[in-house]
Amino acid sequence: MPAKLMGKVAIVTGASKGIGAEIAKHFSKEGASVVVNYSTSQKEAELVVKEIVQNGGKAIAIQANLSKPADIPFLFKETIKQFGKVDILINNAGVYEFKPIEEITEEHYRRLFDLNVLGLVLASKEAVKNFGKDGGVIINISSVASIIARAEASIYSATKAAVDAITKALAKELGPRKIRVNSVNPGLVETEGVHSQGIIESDLRKEVEQKSPLRRIGQPKDIAPIVAFLASEDASWITGETFFVSGGPY
Repeated sequence: MPAKLMGKVAIVTGASKGIGAEIAKHFSKEGASVVVNYSTSQKEAELVVKEIVQNGGKAIAIQANLSKPADIPFLFKETIKQFGKVDILINNAGVYEFKPIEEITEEHYRRLFDLNVLGLVLASKEAVKNFGKDGGVIINISSVASIIARAEASIYSATKAAVDAITKALAKELGPRKIRVNSVNPGLVETEGVHSQGIIESDLRKEVEQKSPLRRIGQPKDIAPIVAFLASEDASWITGETFFVSGGPY
């Protein structure tokens, strides 16, 4: 079976760990040259690059904090400097934090919105500027939280609802320029972040497993293949869609 992304150059934001790292590795297996973007986790990003290169792929790590608008043009400039072009942007970088209404502050709001929404929009803007005449692909990693608004997740859920709305609006705006925009909305996925926040051993995990038709939470490898599909020519007539990858409705 031919590689789906042969000859393509993809930027995966927040790719040093978790879902982003798995997407970067999967894209390499499908033939893409990959930029492993990271904000602070340089060592982890370099390990992802090392694994890709050892398996015969092409990858580089580029530091850029997507919540800082000034960092975003640098990410694309370095990508083009190293690989000559950019074809695909995976807006994966994000942060999640849950707080009851009594503890919500402007700082909390801005921390989530500056990265999850503004960073995504500005990265997309830069991608559009740098895509070639054949267009490109933008895939936003959203969340089931966009429609399953859990208690104490008001701000996080709002950021992901915004991502879904942005996906649809940009698909309509950019379609005439041969740019497709879709979102992938994972359910609860076992990542380093989930472990560090104690969610993996929490009642939330048990609740999700009980309600999920497949009776398990996800793994990063459950997410990467559909992202690769949407980035490929196999999905050339798909845009403005939101794909829930969550083990079924719960």
